[in-house]
Amino acid sequence: MTYRAQIVLAAMAAFSGSLATAQDAGLPAPRFHHLHLNSTNPEAAIEFYTKQFPSTSKTIFAGAAALKAGNVLVLFNKVSRAPAVEPQTAIWHFGWHVTDVRANMARYQSDKGVHLLPLYTTEEGGSVFVSSDTWPGTGGVLGLTKAQIADAKTKGVKPAGGAGFAYLEGPDKAIIEYQGNLPAERFNHVHMYWKDPFCAQLWYQKHLNATIAPAALRALKTEDTCKAARAADRTWPALEKGGMFRSPSAGVAFSAAPRSSSQSDDVTLNSYIPPTDVPLVSTRGHLADHFALSVTDLAAWQKKLQAEGVKFLKKSYKVDGKRAAMIEGPSNEAIELIEIP
Repeated sequence: MTYRAQIVLAAMAAFSGSLATAQDAGLPAPRFHHLHLNSTNPEAAIEFYTKQFPSTSKTIFAGAAALKAGNVLVLFNKVSRAPAVEPQTAIWHFGWHVTDVRANMARYQSDKGVHLLPLYTTEEGGSVFVSSDTWPGTGGVLGLTKAQIADAKTKGVKPAGGAGFAYLEGPDKAIIEYQGNLPAERFNHVHMYWKDPFCAQLWYQKHLNATIAPAALRALKTEDTCKAARAADRTWPALEKGGMFRSPSAGVAFSAAPRSSSQSDDVTLNSYIPPTDVPLVSTRGHLADHFALSVTDLAAWQKKLQAEGVKFLKKSYKVDGKRAAMIEGPSNEAIELIEIP
């Protein structure tokens, strides 16, 4: 098992063991309900996802076609022009666990309708399609700096091979990560850019009872110490030839499993600090418009969040006959709360 796979499995175990304790003032922790995308052709998008991720299926939600991915929904709002992907919002990409990342890659390479996204291995060029085909990261970071790459070359470090993470381009220019090798295919994360990752992590814990990754995987901070500067060095592999900043990073998790179920089916919001100082814009109207969490008592949650000064974008409306509200997260991400007893 690769180091990344060990990290992922350790995180899953830690999250599932602690989700039950994530409660505040008697309010059960929200559950991840759906990711909402804007799309010029929802039917074609759903067809793409069901083909590339066979565990998914077409369903209907709120009278419209949707994608069912285990206990998670991906909903689509039909738009007349290509949804914006720039400037950058807090939502960077989203993705699935797969059981055999290389089998998926081979299948995608044989499909003319799939565009794989290269992971650049140095600033000068060179690329791979799976992270494990280049130098492995170190110290829990999923990449190496220029100096570390030079050192790896000197020492003759070889790619680990096997499992890793990879990307493909989805409908409407969505960036989709697929990673493995994991026990089952499932929608498992939304990768975020948060202005201050550790502060955002605390925000989700304080206001939404989110589970924070354990200290062994994420450095614990307080509100007085949560601001952290961007790392000095970029790392590779990266979707950009110029590399990417992987520190600071933070993350939270929400269960996606029904409340009546004992299964573990968490969805993580992993994050990195934004790659530039350009402010993150609102997610509304962009490719990934918002994500939604289900709560059992919307009125109680509204009371709690209003008392805590959380910004409401919309306070009272219906989604598929269910009461809903929309708040704004710490980096202008729209978060829908939908009441599902």
